[in-house]
Amino acid sequence: MKKLHLISNAHLDPVWQWEWEEGAAAAVSTFRAAADFCEEFDGYVFNHNEVILYQWVEEYEPALFERIQRLVREGKWHIMGGWYLQPDCNMPSGESFVRQMLLGKTYFRDKFGVEPTTAINFDSFGHTRGLVQIMQQAGYDSYIFMRPDGFDKAPAQEFAWKGFNGSEVIAHRIAGGYNTQLGEAHLKIERLREEIPDGSMTMVLWGVGNHGGGPSRIDLRKIRELMDDSQECDIVHSTPEAYFREVRGTKEFLSYEGDLNPRFVGCYTSMIRIKQKHRQLENELYMTEKMLSTAALQTGLAYPADDLREATKDLLLAEFHDILPGTSVQPAEESALRLLDHGLEIAARLKARAFFALAAGQPKAELKEYPVLVYNPHPFSVRGVFECEFMLEDQNWKDEFSLPVVYRDGARIPSQPEKELSSLTLDWRKRVVFEAELAPSSMNRFDCRIEMLERKPEPELQASDGVFRFSNGELSVVINAATGLIDEYAVGGESFLLPGAFRPIVVQDNEDPWRMDTHAFSPDIGAFTLMKPGEGTDFSGVKERLLPSVRVIEDGEVRTVVEAVLAYRESAIVLTYKLPKQGTELEVHVRVFWNEKDKMLKLSIPTVLQDGAYVGQTAFGAQELPVNGDEAVAQKWVAVQSEEENRAVTCINNGIYGSDCRNGEMRLSLLRSPGYCAHPIYDRPLLPQDRFSPRIDQGERLYTFWLNAGPLAERRAVVDREADMRNEKPFALSFFPSGDGKKPGAFVRLEGGTAQLSAFKKEERGDGYILRLFEPTGSAQTTNVSIPALGIRHEVRLNGFEIRTLRLDPEVGTLEDAKLCER
Repeated sequence: MKKLHLISNAHLDPVWQWEWEEGAAAAVSTFRAAADFCEEFDGYVFNHNEVILYQWVEEYEPALFERIQRLVREGKWHIMGGWYLQPDCNMPSGESFVRQMLLGKTYFRDKFGVEPTTAINFDSFGHTRGLVQIMQQAGYDSYIFMRPDGFDKAPAQEFAWKGFNGSEVIAHRIAGGYNTQLGEAHLKIERLREEIPDGSMTMVLWGVGNHGGGPSRIDLRKIRELMDDSQECDIVHSTPEAYFREVRGTKEFLSYEGDLNPRFVGCYTSMIRIKQKHRQLENELYMTEKMLSTAALQTGLAYPADDLREATKDLLLAEFHDILPGTSVQPAEESALRLLDHGLEIAARLKARAFFALAAGQPKAELKEYPVLVYNPHPFSVRGVFECEFMLEDQNWKDEFSLPVVYRDGARIPSQPEKELSSLTLDWRKRVVFEAELAPSSMNRFDCRIEMLERKPEPELQASDGVFRFSNGELSVVINAATGLIDEYAVGGESFLLPGAFRPIVVQDNEDPWRMDTHAFSPDIGAFTLMKPGEGTDFSGVKERLLPSVRVIEDGEVRTVVEAVLAYRESAIVLTYKLPKQGTELEVHVRVFWNEKDKMLKLSIPTVLQDGAYVGQTAFGAQELPVNGDEAVAQKWVAVQSEEENRAVTCINNGIYGSDCRNGEMRLSLLRSPGYCAHPIYDRPLLPQDRFSPRIDQGERLYTFWLNAGPLAERRAVVDREADMRNEKPFALSFFPSGDGKKPGAFVRLEGGTAQLSAFKKEERGDGYILRLFEPTGSAQTTNVSIPALGIRHEVRLNGFEIRTLRLDPEVGTLEDAKLCER
């Protein structure tokens, strides 16, 4: 006999063509109607997920919330999914996915006493493979998704989805969508009843959407008639968990290893400001948690759990699958930016609180010294270039230059002055740049002394034969003075890039923010080119001299900085290359002034590894990406790598997600200019043709990239840590300490290997602390978690891409394995 499990739901986007207030109103009215039907129709079960919606009901109509609590106890209302909301399922970090589940499950346990075991993301636009291990460790055994619809990589509609580190969940791809039109649910049920073979079962999702609605009286009556008349098929109101419990005993599931992508590839780039602020809040939040945990355990600072939870909720809401992908209306974009700024402001205030607590015990500054304190939140040493600004004790109105020189423990270290952010032409405000290695998980002390010079030193690097040639012994870079692009990047004498690297490419695009019609962006229709000197001088705002459009703007003991100005039609770009005096990492800043429509901007980095594989960071993993020019999604880094040549080129970013690769050329997606919420419908125009329509991402946008190259194994081992160091940047501040208090030592250290610490936070319920480790290379390794202050040295064996959650009990000094969702 056939069987159909009816999963009644109400797809309800908190934000999309509307702002959140309208989403909240729809949630309250939809839940009220659903509660009425649960009480009116025997056997009927309503299913719904998403904490954010329940929180709105709890706040705005508490009597309804209490009704729902009773209906859940009676089995008439089913808490489905159990996440904070349905996020984008590609761009959030692994730790952010953990928080979606952790805050979701904690809320539903507290308010309803339930814990779902089937995760659902009906409407998200593709799904990273990294989700599988996270879901399994969070207590999920099954997953329901819809997109990519028509997905042809998986072996069946239901399959065993294999994640990293041997993890697995049973996945079900929805057939026929997650919703139904008013009064037509019975038609969908009848169709599926005819389509499935005898002796099989499937689930049928129904309910009016896309803006609330859910069950209706007319649908429930027609479904009751269908149930009564159906002889050859058992039709039941059900839940996802009930379906998976039953279906497991009826079939063998074929396996699939890989991500569930691509779908709607424009979403990897649309509304780039939201994506950048999302990444920024991820970085600041998780870094601040680490600092606060250390400060709480070493200085007695009160851990601000409620404030951190508020910022976390800001982050999780911004990850919603019509916010982070950039497919909402313009007021929703503006609201999302405010939301992210709210979270960033909370994090900034808490980070300062932690910083000053951790500065205890630092000695007073000597006379004529300016202290610079740098806190390294990472549990390993960090080597890099650090920047800090400070004020001189008095304004210097003379025609001379105060040179800041950095010392550590009385010894001078490489440092140089650079243009401060202020534009006052007065020798008063200073920006110092220095290279150093920071001790792990601790405050690092530096001191600036001032040397007086007649004038600021002039850059030494000059153009010769039409190029700027830079070499530090390890790294060689050639910048073409006629194009502003990099013609050579060589490490250890080996070239890794082809000429013309970092060329901004303009690609034909359309008005659709999703780009539902393609998996790739093409054709190229132009490129930015170097401005003529007069044009570049005017664009730069210079009046008193004619500037070359490629010029050295800083030069010293730490780095040489070269700037180029380029143009395309009505748009402009400032490319800034930071060339290190030690090491092989090239830092590149891109400042875009964009005034184009229906076009996409990419940054081309052609490598010599033309047959290389393309790999990118995903949630707690690394995924091989297409090399046929299809648009791909990745997180903090991508790489072109060659097993045969044992070489790799890695590129870290601070807030992009889309790119493509063909013949070894990385093409990083910077921005698009589609319309707001321009959804393809039949052959109708994507935008109204009788008025002005605003476009996404017009104006000024900023990007930073870090390029490095070398032996494959070496690059692969360190790129994840490098990406964390560049994104969760050590916090530098010029501060004159009092000299009072006890100086905290390094708290958490990872000794041996290259494992990552994705979280160090207080647990949601209780007085313990959570440490989450992750193996980033795909190969098993061992690390030791050392906490000297508590006498702990704990060996942790990690398989490739394995996540391990540990609970620290500071009272008894133990570190033990824990559940990901902190049960």
